[in-house]
Amino acid sequence: MTSWPDAVAAAFALLAAGDAALWRIVWLSLSTCVVGLAVATPPAILGGYLLATVRFRARRAVIWLVQAALSLPTVLVGLVLYMLLSRHGVFGALHWLFTRPGLMLGQAVIALPVLLAYTLAAVQAADPRYAETALAHGASGWRVMWTVLREVRFGVMAAVISAFGRVISEVGCALMVGGNIAGETRTITTAIALETSKGEFAQGIALGMVLIALALLMNGAMMALQGDASGRA
Repeated sequence: MTSWPDAVAAAFALLAAGDAALWRIVWLSLSTCVVGLAVATPPAILGGYLLATVRFRARRAVIWLVQAALSLPTVLVGLVLYMLLSRHGVFGALHWLFTRPGLMLGQAVIALPVLLAYTLAAVQAADPRYAETALAHGASGWRVMWTVLREVRFGVMAAVISAFGRVISEVGCALMVGGNIAGETRTITTAIALETSKGEFAQGIALGMVLIALALLMNGAMMALQGDASGRA
């Protein structure tokens, strides 16, 4: 078995050499995450805005379910999607199980409650005079929504960053729905799990370093947004 210092040195060597297999996994993870977020973000922002501004009978129950969904284990999401996408499932005819579309669907589902909850919180915290002023000037409903969302754009961007962090770091749904197929659905986290289980730590450590770098980058972006928002306030 390779010693830990040798494994760490080998991990740095893989990163420095631009190992094709390693960076293919990184690219696949990033590209599927971006597509999953692109699918989930528009309906989530619209839903978060409507939940914050429209009063209806079951509103509190819906908000409770959205917030509860933040705590759902991703492996449970993967299990539900596995049953829906399997051959005998409701959406089995799509043949998305163990494919990139299925993987991206899982990532979109995981990102959705994060985007919804953060957008809801941002719109609820907005000054109601923004909407009132827009209405007083004869703005349509869509124009009012655009005005409010523009004012809370830092909160919405924070929602996207947080959703990206949750999606890029999850492993349960990616394993269940993606199947960890090399070159097709193997993400950073599933590759780390596989390499560690085989006792091959170099690639796992290298991919872990990439995840840490992404986490630092995302948190740096979040801090920059918070600082900009505070300055503008």
